[in-house]
Amino acid sequence: MKSHFHQIALIGKYHAPISGASAASSRQVLETLIHFLHDQGSDVILEQETATNSGLIGHTVMEVPGIGKHCDLAIVVGGDGTMLSFGRKLAPLGVPLIGINQGRLGFITDIALDRIEATLKPMLMGEYEQDHRTLMHAQVWRDGRCVFEAQALNDVVVNRGATSGMVELRIEVDGHFVANQRADGLIIATPTGSTAYSLSAGGPILQPGLGGLTLVPIAPHILSNRPIVLTDDAQIVVELVSGRDASANFDMQALASLITGDRVKVHKSQFQACFLHPKGWSYFDTLRQKLHWNEGVA
Repeated sequence: MKSHFHQIALIGKYHAPISGASAASSRQVLETLIHFLHDQGSDVILEQETATNSGLIGHTVMEVPGIGKHCDLAIVVGGDGTMLSFGRKLAPLGVPLIGINQGRLGFITDIALDRIEATLKPMLMGEYEQDHRTLMHAQVWRDGRCVFEAQALNDVVVNRGATSGMVELRIEVDGHFVANQRADGLIIATPTGSTAYSLSAGGPILQPGLGGLTLVPIAPHILSNRPIVLTDDAQIVVELVSGRDASANFDMQALASLITGDRVKVHKSQFQACFLHPKGWSYFDTLRQKLHWNEGVA
């Protein structure tokens, strides 16, 4: 049987060797994947930066818009950061992603390096689970105009400066005043981002299929300022009332500096990222493995 996917984009983490027991380089992993995918009857397209930085030549190369036009699947070899980056880029183009974990934690890159071929082969034949993930669209407004906007798959974080004190933030939801908070910052997280920075700050874990966003204060001055779960159609506005050197981060991969009076507006994006997992995949298996639940239980 041939692969259900005719043209597959290959996206790699190309700047570091694989750590641990394996001595294989990122380039070697990509080369192995290329040969394997060809054997399954799929054409392979290398993402532009992956090809440039890995030094792989002799293959068809495309930038993200071309991948969206020509490819019916993208395979990402890297960590969760790589998956977040291309999840955002490919969501508007309707290309599903499979993640192969070359990072440390791997909440959303769930295929182990030593199980690539055994896991991918049935997936390419159509045996997989689809997992749709919410994205947020965020804008920074200043003096009545939008000065920055970005998509986020994990979180939008309004932070104090590295050497400054707390920030004061005014929070609105659906046009209703919620609270003024003094804290180190505020995290607005999707269910995907609920196991990232939000979790470290004491936020709840949200099942990916749940329609919800979380507001999680970072080290609040008043301990009664607690995390809250909102519907995923909530319109959230965070205004910087006071605080020096504050910023807004989007998946920790895009940054906007803030000044007093700036308003960060966040709502659910019209697009969703689509991740494909092996048949039988369970989010709870991922949580148990990555968070080391049940360790020490007889």
